[in-house]
Amino acid sequence: MTAILPALADALCAVGLVQQAIGSTLVRVARHPEASMPDDAPGITVLKPLHGTEPLLDIALESFFLLDYPRFQLVFGAADPDDPALALVARLQARYRQVDVATVAGPHRAGRNRKVANLIAMRSAARYDLLVISDADMHVAPDFLNGIARSLSRPEAGLATTFYTGLPANGALAARLGAMQINHGFLPGAAIARALGRQDCLGATMALRGADLDRIGGFEALLDHLADDNVLGQRIRATGKQVVLAPALPATSVPETTFAALMRHELRWARTIRALVPFSYAGMITQFPLFWALAALLLSGGATWTWIGLALAAGLRYMIAQQLERRLGFSGRGRGSPALASTPAPWLFLLRDMVSAAIFVMSFWSDTVEWRGNVLEADSGRSDSGRQAEAAPRHMN
Repeated sequence: MTAILPALADALCAVGLVQQAIGSTLVRVARHPEASMPDDAPGITVLKPLHGTEPLLDIALESFFLLDYPRFQLVFGAADPDDPALALVARLQARYRQVDVATVAGPHRAGRNRKVANLIAMRSAARYDLLVISDADMHVAPDFLNGIARSLSRPEAGLATTFYTGLPANGALAARLGAMQINHGFLPGAAIARALGRQDCLGATMALRGADLDRIGGFEALLDHLADDNVLGQRIRATGKQVVLAPALPATSVPETTFAALMRHELRWARTIRALVPFSYAGMITQFPLFWALAALLLSGGATWTWIGLALAAGLRYMIAQQLERRLGFSGRGRGSPALASTPAPWLFLLRDMVSAAIFVMSFWSDTVEWRGNVLEADSGRSDSGRQAEAAPRHMN
């Protein structure tokens, strides 16, 4: 038994490294700017729900004012008319007067998902049928909408989504670790899922026609679900249309400055995914290979072969990360464009995998998640799951 456990841990490490290598190879995005769209391209309304400020928010929002697309509208919404993010929008609007901008502020419809309540109010200001829902902290290149529009022009497309990378918003170790999870955990895993035929909707960017949104019941159909992106994807697929992957690669800011904040954020993500796809989530046990290499070393009592295994695994993990970033790395295409974070030091991957293992274990302790000062219960995305007794937010002191 003492020999079996270290061998099993090393086997899990090997499987994880193979997954990382395959997933990193499968990530496919546009390496060059998308060709300009003709002047008669369909107009697009970008919906940007806001809630407070955070590091890099001004830069992220500005990247949308710099979009290179014939006809687009930006709609910003906040539940609080005094939300400080609206002041940032006002300054950008004054700087870029040529951009069509609308703001919606004030009390929104009550519901479990406050972001969706915001979107319901914002849609009334939309000028165009093509809608792009983008999180406030997303950074995009000027050609972002070109790839979205082309993807939605396919007859089978009912919803377009994108991969995305993590961009540390500060120099804190927590922010670097958070970006590593996105770039070298989420991204390869999402690429493998896509290659296996899954059509996941990745909520940082969701684009669809207003007619298709109305067909599934509008944003109102998502109001009682925490994982609105997953439910939107499910319902679009139920109409017979597909969730397609657009070639753009936006970046999301990672603002956490403390481990406590990072753990809360990643636990929310982990528990939500576990509630949605419990069997697939269990398979994520292989996604922290260096943790398993370290476990093999400890279980063997420090056997020489496990030290060698840990060193080899760390080297391979680092090389796989470098390969991915060389393939996807860019310094930006104009002011406001995102840039991929550079590969961290090899020892950080060991720390990152240890944190990921802790998050994985802790995700089974509870079904509740903390989101913007409220405690919610993660749901499976089924039509009845948003109407549980604990569906209403509970304020955190």
